[in-house]
Amino acid sequence: MQVAVIGAGWAGMAAAIAHTQAGRQVTVFEAARTVGGRARAVEATLPDGTPATLDNGQHILIGAYAECLRLMRLVGMDPDTALLRLPLTLQFPDGQGLQLPDLPPPLDALLGIARAKGWGWGDKLALLRTATGWQLRGFRCEPQISAAQLCASLTPRLMAEFIDPLCVSALNTPAAQASGQVFLRVLQDSLFSGRGGSNLLLPRTDLGALFPEPAARWVTQNGGQVLTGQRVQRLQPQPGGRWQVVCASGSANDADGARSVFDHITLACTSWEASRLVAGVASIAGLANAAPWIAQASALRFEAITTVYVHAPGVRLPLPMLALRNTAEHPAQFVFDRGQLDGSHGLLAFVVSASDGDRSQIEQQVLRQAASQLGISALKPVQSVVEKRATFACTPGLQRPGMQVMPGLSACGDYVDGPYPATLEGAVLCGTAVAALH
Repeated sequence: MQVAVIGAGWAGMAAAIAHTQAGRQVTVFEAARTVGGRARAVEATLPDGTPATLDNGQHILIGAYAECLRLMRLVGMDPDTALLRLPLTLQFPDGQGLQLPDLPPPLDALLGIARAKGWGWGDKLALLRTATGWQLRGFRCEPQISAAQLCASLTPRLMAEFIDPLCVSALNTPAAQASGQVFLRVLQDSLFSGRGGSNLLLPRTDLGALFPEPAARWVTQNGGQVLTGQRVQRLQPQPGGRWQVVCASGSANDADGARSVFDHITLACTSWEASRLVAGVASIAGLANAAPWIAQASALRFEAITTVYVHAPGVRLPLPMLALRNTAEHPAQFVFDRGQLDGSHGLLAFVVSASDGDRSQIEQQVLRQAASQLGISALKPVQSVVEKRATFACTPGLQRPGMQVMPGLSACGDYVDGPYPATLEGAVLCGTAVAALH
C-alpha cells in the first residue's frame, strides 16, 4: 500500500512510523523547509552575535507521556539524556508553591500538598477534599462544566497558584473557559498514573532534535521519503479509490521521484489545512458526507502562545523552571532557564500561554515582569515567537472531528477527537492510532 502523510509535525511523523511498521510505503509531504510543525527548532542570534538554536515554543512533557517516550526510543533518542526529569514543581521565585516528592501516588501528592509553602491548612485540606471527590467519581464530570466550575470549592490562593497555572499550561485555555472533563483526564494521567507519571520532562535539546528530525531519518532509513518544501495544493480522487497528491508546483511527480498517486492519504497538517483539502475533495467528488467533518474542523477556535527569549550574561534561576504570578500587566506564567537545560547560559524563555496582545507589547511587559518578580533588570530581548494558532481552545462540550474522514482519507493531530488537549502526547497518540484504521 502506498501512503501519503501530509504534514511532518509530531503527529505526522508518528503516523509515518506506524504506517511503515505496518508494511506500507510512506511518503511524507511537508510545506515548511523543516520538520516538527508547531514544535520545532528555530535559529536565532544572541545579543553578542553568538548563534543560538531556540524553539518556536517552550514545551513541557510529563512522565505519563508514554507514547512520546516510546517513539523517541524507537528512533534512537534516549529520553534519559534528552530530557531533564524533575518532580512536579509549581514553585514561584519567592520559594512558595508546590513540589511533589519522588514517591508512588497518591503518597507523592499527599506529602507534596502537606509541605506546600505559602499555603495554609485551609488551602491544603480544601485541595485534598476536592481531589478525593474527583477520584471517587472516576475523574468524570458533566461535559459542559468548566475547569473553574469544577474547582469552585477551592480557595482563591489555590486557584491562583495551582489550578490556573496548571490548567493554562496543560490546556492553553484559562480555567474559566477550559473543559473540566479534559482537565480531569490530564490530572488523572499525570497524578495517578503511576510513579513518575507526574514528573516534568524538560527538553535538553531543541524540539526538532528531540523527535521529528530523528523520526524523519528513521522513516527514510526504512524505505520511506520525507519531502520538505512541498505544500500540497489539492487531492484528486482517482479510479479504484486511489488519490493523486498535487503540490503547489502542479507537477505530477516531485523532482526527488516521489509517487503522486497513493492508496491512502493521512492528513497530519493543521486543522485549517486539512479542512481546506477535504473541502476541495468534496467539491470535486460531490461528497456531502464530508460536510460534518469539515464543519467540526472549521469551527475550532484557537489560542496563541508567545515565548519571549531574553539574555543576560551570568543570569541563572534557582530552578530550571519557575512559575510566575500572572496578571494583565505581567502576562508570563512560567520562565525556563535554558542554561540549565541545553547549556545556553544566560538565556531565559518566558512563556505566555493563551496570550493576547501585540508582540512588542508582550515583550516589554515580560521584561518588566522579570524585573519585578525575578529582580533581573539587565535582560536583552533575543527573539519573541508568537504562535497565533498554537492550540485549539479546549472548551467544555467541544465536538472535535474524528480520525476517519472518508474512505481512503483519514486525519490525525492534536485537534482530532481524543481524551487529551493539544499536547505532544495527544498528537503522537493520534498519529499512531490512525495507521491502525487501515
